Amino acid sequence: MPHISVLLQEILASFKDKPLHTFVDMTLGAGGHSKAILEHHPEIKCLIGIDQDPAARQIAAKVLSPWESLVHIVEGNFSGLDRHLKKLAITGVDGIICDLGVSSMQLDMAEKGFSFMRDGPLDMRMDPEQPLNAAEIVNTWSTRDLAILFRDYGEEKHWKKAAYAIVSARSAHPITTTLQLAELLKKGLPFNKKGVHPATLIFQALRIAVNDELMAIKRALPLAIEALVPGGILAVISFHSLEDRIVKNVMRHAADDKVQTSGLCGLFIDKKPQLEIITKKPIVPNEEEITQNPRSRSAKLRVARKI
Repeated sequence: MPHISVLLQEILASFKDKPLHTFVDMTLGAGGHSKAILEHHPEIKCLIGIDQDPAARQIAAKVLSPWESLVHIVEGNFSGLDRHLKKLAITGVDGIICDLGVSSMQLDMAEKGFSFMRDGPLDMRMDPEQPLNAAEIVNTWSTRDLAILFRDYGEEKHWKKAAYAIVSARSAHPITTTLQLAELLKKGLPFNKKGVHPATLIFQALRIAVNDELMAIKRALPLAIEALVPGGILAVISFHSLEDRIVKNVMRHAADDKVQTSGLCGLFIDKKPQLEIITKKPIVPNEEEITQNPRSRSAKLRVARKI
């Protein structure tokens, strides 16, 4: 399946009235969002694209080659945004996009091990240099730790069943491929009423754990807010409730003019708000986009402006 940038028109609309001289794509991927931003904002003098996946950076470099003199592709995780900007001597940014989750390109690469629809090694690392992979979690973690992982990061109703099924299967032989894991989960867990494959939320939980995704988001978003100049725009696309909850809470906290103290009686102290939230409710794909790109169905876009 070719890579399709999710909520592309909505992203462009978010930045339409904002002159963008310096722009950051915190999750560059195949470069689709950055390409569209560059096409619609000829005033851009510098675009920084960050990605930890070498395959993604290589593809994005080709996609963005017409703007080669303006684009800086950075190897790394977006949670190091402050370091990446410091290396480039950038002190203020006009716009930032963060497209969370795994891309269609990565899902379609069997060797990455993200998809239970394709046979590949049980890997799931976005950064191939990091030591922890999904196979290690599946084959070495205790029943209890697996169950908690599936409950908290997968929000899987049958989290205990999933953990027991995996531990039982691995006692006979190691689980090393995506289809091995998908098949044992298919046998051990029921399909839900919407017909979603039983492996869906388990694979999500494993991917989040392998890449420490939620902690990376918690670290990255305050750095993004700090990097924006007054009037700068932050747009974040999330794909499941755990991500969206973090995005919503970080934006709300940054937009509040008071903060609750830890003392008794719910005391509050005044603080200066950093953001104005533009999207009171998240923007979601329309039916046409979902039909063209079913993987977009769970996407939510939240947008805020730096005060």
